[in-house]
Amino acid sequence: MKLLYYSLAVYLSATPVLAASSADSKKGDKPCTITSPTTGSFFDLTSLQIPDPATSKAKHPKEHSWNATGYDVGYNFTINFCGPAVETVENVEGVDKELWRNVSAFYRHNDKVYSIGQQNSDLVMRGRKLVLNYTDGSPCEQSQDKRALSERFRQSADEDDKKDDKKDDDEKEKEPAKKPKGRTKSTVISMLCDRDPLAPPLQLSFVGTLDECIYFFEGRSAAACATANTSKATLNPAGVFGVIVMIAIMVYFVGGCVYNRAVLQQRGWQQVPNYNLWLGILRFFRDIFIILTSSCTRYTPSRRGYHRVGQNGGMGGNGRARGDSADAENRLIDSLDEDWND
Repeated sequence: MKLLYYSLAVYLSATPVLAASSADSKKGDKPCTITSPTTGSFFDLTSLQIPDPATSKAKHPKEHSWNATGYDVGYNFTINFCGPAVETVENVEGVDKELWRNVSAFYRHNDKVYSIGQQNSDLVMRGRKLVLNYTDGSPCEQSQDKRALSERFRQSADEDDKKDDKKDDDEKEKEPAKKPKGRTKSTVISMLCDRDPLAPPLQLSFVGTLDECIYFFEGRSAAACATANTSKATLNPAGVFGVIVMIAIMVYFVGGCVYNRAVLQQRGWQQVPNYNLWLGILRFFRDIFIILTSSCTRYTPSRRGYHRVGQNGGMGGNGRARGDSADAENRLIDSLDEDWND
């Protein structure tokens, strides 16, 4: 029971850490990145953002934003991701001058510049679809049918106003006139994952527009594929799994040692859980190491001074030289004995 209590204590102490790391990963997304709330996948589109050439640290910075062909609409589009357009944008229709530098998507038509969205770095997940939205562009132009309908509505409203009491008319005249705020152009970009190694960094296609007010695009890029979150304050699935494995190993060894010491009264290395099993594994690897090293020494060159023993019991090379010197000594002694006898 004590082992179970120790295990639960260690596990419960580690669970808030993992929960806090997962919560930080959801709240701490950097600009132009997002973590899917349903699948936990991490997406990063910062590689598609083209920085300003004046402030870029690249050797050969890009001087143009991404382009998309308009086909049947009669004009093309210029778009940057999570940042303003690289090109100089001026005289934008219906946009204040101080906001010209924040235009992220625009097009030129009839010598006029129309904004279809201001800078935005907040990605959106629509189910499993990665979407980037740009809003607050140039005012939307009404079609002829809508203009006629609004004119009729205005005329009928004027007739109703004439029938109102004079007091109401006086009160309305005193109130300041408010200009109705119309719709503005916006952009919706749906990103798809493309893992083709031969494909360009981005394939941006124009899908269509609704009353030339909302523009839909589709982008295919490897940057739209789910990746691992490499930020410091988060853990990817592999990191979480590794932490769980480490905690399990710690619980196994610490809990086993406490149990063997307190319950089984073991001392020394016998406190380690399954000591005999681990000792057998270590001895097995030790024997394998000895076998490998001994087999490798057979192919190593022998040291100097050691030679093969010949059939006559002498040593080759130096052994034969020593035998010849011994025979010479014997002959010298015999000759001295003969001279002494004479």
